[in-house]
Amino acid sequence: MHEEHMNSQEDFPSGHTPSTGELDLEARQALRRVVGLASTELEDVTDAEYRRLRLERVVLVGVWTEGTIDDAENSLAELAQLAETAGSEVVDGLIQRRSKPDAGTFIGSGKVREVKDTVEALGADTVIADGELSPGQLIALEKAINVKVIDRTALILDIFAQHAKSAEGKAQVELAQLQYLLPRLRGWGDAMSRQGGSNGGVGLRGPGETKLETDRRRIRAKVAKLRRELAKLTVTRETKRDSRTRNRVPGVAIAGYTNAGKSSLLNALTGAGILVQDALFATLDTSTRRSRTAEGREYTVTDTVGFVRHLPHQLVEAFRSTLEEVAEADLIVHVIDGSHPDPLGQAEAVREVLAEVGAEEIPELVVVNKLDLVAPDDVLQLRSDWPDAVFVSAHSGEGIDKLRAAIEQALPQPHTMLTVCIPYVRGDLVSRLRSRGEVLSTEHRGDGSVITARVDDALAGELRAFVLEKD
Repeated sequence: MHEEHMNSQEDFPSGHTPSTGELDLEARQALRRVVGLASTELEDVTDAEYRRLRLERVVLVGVWTEGTIDDAENSLAELAQLAETAGSEVVDGLIQRRSKPDAGTFIGSGKVREVKDTVEALGADTVIADGELSPGQLIALEKAINVKVIDRTALILDIFAQHAKSAEGKAQVELAQLQYLLPRLRGWGDAMSRQGGSNGGVGLRGPGETKLETDRRRIRAKVAKLRRELAKLTVTRETKRDSRTRNRVPGVAIAGYTNAGKSSLLNALTGAGILVQDALFATLDTSTRRSRTAEGREYTVTDTVGFVRHLPHQLVEAFRSTLEEVAEADLIVHVIDGSHPDPLGQAEAVREVLAEVGAEEIPELVVVNKLDLVAPDDVLQLRSDWPDAVFVSAHSGEGIDKLRAAIEQALPQPHTMLTVCIPYVRGDLVSRLRSRGEVLSTEHRGDGSVITARVDDALAGELRAFVLEKD
C-alpha cells in the first residue's frame, strides 16, 4: 500500500507539472478506508472528545412531512451521496410518511422495529437520519436499534472535517462540531462522576464535579479560543478585501449548490487549476483569482463553499466570515447543476443561505452548468425556467466565452468620464487606468497618450493633473 502512493508524481505523465487541484485530488485518493478494524456498535465511552464517524455499512431513514414523494426521495438520495462522500456504503433507505417527526424517536415505534430488523438483516452498523435529531431522539434510537445513530448535521460536519485544509477552514469546522456536540453530551454510568468521597484526601472531599460538567467547561473554553483565532484570521481576510476595495477592483463571487461545478467554472474562467472532484463539498476553502475583461479591466473571481438543503446553522455561523465574501461581492454568479433532478429546489436552497448572510440584494447572474449532461428536452425546460440564464459546460468549454461576456456586461461600470493626456514617462498611470477603468479611445501624440475613459472617483483624483480642458 505504501509503495503505491509513496511518490504521487509518478502517477502524472512525464513532463507534466501537476496543478494544485491535481495534487489535492491525488492526496485525497491516496487515503483508503480500512474496513473492520473497529466495531461501531455502542459501548461505554468516557472520553468526551468528538467521536469521529467510522461509517461503513449504513441504513438511511427519512421522514416525509411535506411536498411530493419525489421531493422526499431526492432528499434521501442526496443523503446517500453525503454518506458515500464520507466514505460509507449505503445498503438501504427507508422513508416514513408522517405529519411531523416523532418527538421521541424521530420515526414511529413501528418503523423503529422495522429499521432494527433491516439493520440486523443487512449487517449494517450505522443509521443516518435525514434531519437534525434532538439529544433525546438520538439516545432513544441508539437504545432501540443498538447501533450508532447520527443525523444529517453530524454527517455534513464530518465531511467538512475531512475536507478542510486551511487553518481558517479547520478552525471553522471544529467550532461548528463543538457547537453541535455541546447540547448532546451525555454520561455513561459511574465513570462520569469524579466524587472524591470522605477519604479522597485534600481537595477531593465532597461530591466534586461530574465529568459531564468538566467536559462542558472544556468545550466552552475551546469554543472561546477558536472564536479568538477566527477573529484574527478574519482581520487578515478583511485586510485583503479592503485592499481590493481601495483599488476599486470589482469582485465576482461564484455561489451555488455543492457539486454544481463552481470550481470547474473558476478554472475555466481563470485557469486557476484548483481541485475539481465529482463529490459533495470537495472544496471548502475559498479561492480568489484575478481576471481581465476584453478591454483589460481587472476583476476578481472567488469560488465559495457549496451550499446544501438544510445547511447546518452551526456551519453557517462558523463560516460566516467566509460567506461574507459573497455579501461583499459586486456580482454573484449563481451556478446551477442543469443535470440534477431538482435544479429549482437547489436554487431555492442557495438563495435561502444568501439571504441569511445578507447577500440577497446583490445582482445575480444565473449560470446553468453541465449542459453536456442534459437531454435536449430538459434543456428546453431549463431555458423556460431561467430565460435570462447563461448555459455552459465547464467540462467541454461550451458557452464559457458567452459567460465571460455576460460577467463583463454585469460588472459595475466606473461613472466618471474624463479625457487625459498622460506623458510617456508615466506608463504606470496608463497601466492603472487600463486595469481599473474602461478605456473608450486612445490617441498618441507628441506630448503623451490622450485617453478618454470612465474611471472611479479615486482614480479620477489621481489623474486630475492630466485632465484636458474641454474646448
